[in-house]
Amino acid sequence: MTGPAVLVTGADRYLGGRLAARLTADDRVARVMTAATDDLLSPASNGRSKLTELLADGRVCTVVHLAIGASTSRTRSRSELKERNVIGTMQLLAACQRSPHVRRVVVKSAAAAYGASIRDPAIFTEDTELRAVPRGEYTKDVLDAEGYVRGFARRRPEIEVTVLRLAPLIGPKADTAMSRYFALPLVPTVLGFDPRVQFLHIDDAVDVLHHATVRPHPEPPERHDRPTVLNVGGPGAMPLSQAIRRARGIAAPVPEFALSGLAALGSIDVSRDQLDFLRYGRVMDVSRLVETYGINPLPTPEAFDAVFGAKSGTEFGTAEEA
Repeated sequence: MTGPAVLVTGADRYLGGRLAARLTADDRVARVMTAATDDLLSPASNGRSKLTELLADGRVCTVVHLAIGASTSRTRSRSELKERNVIGTMQLLAACQRSPHVRRVVVKSAAAAYGASIRDPAIFTEDTELRAVPRGEYTKDVLDAEGYVRGFARRRPEIEVTVLRLAPLIGPKADTAMSRYFALPLVPTVLGFDPRVQFLHIDDAVDVLHHATVRPHPEPPERHDRPTVLNVGGPGAMPLSQAIRRARGIAAPVPEFALSGLAALGSIDVSRDQLDFLRYGRVMDVSRLVETYGINPLPTPEAFDAVFGAKSGTEFGTAEEA
């Protein structure tokens, strides 16, 4: 095989594990190396961090960063999650900057980068700027991580950098905060709000990440002083109330402070970012993704029915919320 060697971070998570398996079976990839989420913060040994050693020893050409996560289920505290998301990303990019072999970096970001507020447009494009100061910590992590990615692209313009902003993930065998939310028999919503919501089937997420990883490099090599940003979501949207009905749940509208209280008590597993999403919604334009990659993700209503119509189990692990 003459293809590139690929490093996948976050391979200990469901999405990263699935992508690593897909790449391993692809004849266009010479070798697949993996790094667990904790490896991003592994201390240096012999003057080199674990990430630097992986990149050098494997002569890695393509890095796929999937270790930015929203859930604290794998950490003891919010501060530890932030360290993994932001400092981990910074250390990975520093290792990539030192590597003479890396030619492509793909970063899994999230639609949370746009925030969710009353000032938002009906549809977000990749050029839409944040309209309000985010209340959620995860959105701040995503924005910080993307800031480091932009700085890396300026410093190493010969490296092709792609940022994929994924809509919230759902899947029949993926345990996400949204999957757990819609599985509740009584689904709490914000009284007086019925936002439009958009999701991404995890199979489509794997397809897009796989294509971003193995697609041919441009010839001759181009210089990229800024990342290519692509929205990734199921085309279309639907009202939250309709999504709850499709999942055979019963909506239970409550004041926002009550919903926040339920989250604080652990009665529902949603973050501040997700609470804002459930109040204001968020819909992205994905036409640039279709034009660039030629991939058409399953539309949001169909993706939702494919997951919640089957009521499949979630015993196969956790896909970090996008």
